[in-house]
Amino acid sequence: MGTSVELITSLQNPRVKQLVKLRDRRPRDEAGVFLVEGYRQIRRALDKAVTITELYVCSEWYLGDQGNEPALIAEAQAAGAKVYQLTKEAFAKVAYRERPDGLLAVAPQWRRTLADLEAKLGEICNKTRPDPFLLVVEAIEKPGNLGTILRSADAAGVDALIVCDPVTDLFNPNVVRASTGVLFSVPVIIATSAEVRVWLAERKIRAVATTPSATDIYTNTNLRGPLAIVMGSEQYGLSDFWLKEADARVLIPMAGQADSLNVAMATIITLFEAVRQRGGGA
Repeated sequence: MGTSVELITSLQNPRVKQLVKLRDRRPRDEAGVFLVEGYRQIRRALDKAVTITELYVCSEWYLGDQGNEPALIAEAQAAGAKVYQLTKEAFAKVAYRERPDGLLAVAPQWRRTLADLEAKLGEICNKTRPDPFLLVVEAIEKPGNLGTILRSADAAGVDALIVCDPVTDLFNPNVVRASTGVLFSVPVIIATSAEVRVWLAERKIRAVATTPSATDIYTNTNLRGPLAIVMGSEQYGLSDFWLKEADARVLIPMAGQADSLNVAMATIITLFEAVRQRGGGA
């Protein structure tokens, strides 16, 4: 670590207290920041040039042979992060994970709109493929599911995740953790369902809704061309709005007693059927 590293030993230190507060949404939103915990998550943030304003470290919690952490810390410092060294006890107090790995960062929140997506799609569809491939989720309630959905979107190569009428906070620590840092690589747009439906229709992007009430099986439905797959909430599924407004409705057949899948599981199944139909590379 560089020379300008402040050592924090007291559990009553104001920075320690603020980090604990940032686990909750209201203090995060008031400060306009969020927590990024873990080597892999911070590594991916730096790889995507996400601003890290503060980095808190404790070598006693490092995992493995401790070979990668110094380089990551130096990179964060070079990019402008202020680094603080914590005692093992102080780091345990601020860490969100049950078994921390000694690295915790603070980064500014961001907001992306449909206008931002417009510019990105123009770039992507001109350079890499002709048709947009989007994932729309409505009112997802559980942070872990939203994070896992982000991982699925990244794995399937979707151009963006559009979160309609959000219930959970995008910057919840469990979203960041479950996404394993792909929150920093998959563009996430937040908008209302009505705004998104109009936006998709104006661009002739088909909205395909997944629902157990559909009669068409997802593998028998055309998922090629400009596409937005629409997934509903864990408890209620898709709203009547999307069930009415979607261009097509599909179901994943269920052979057992359960009448539905976890939304993150259903998402990845549907996304990769689209990937298969679109030639394996979305």
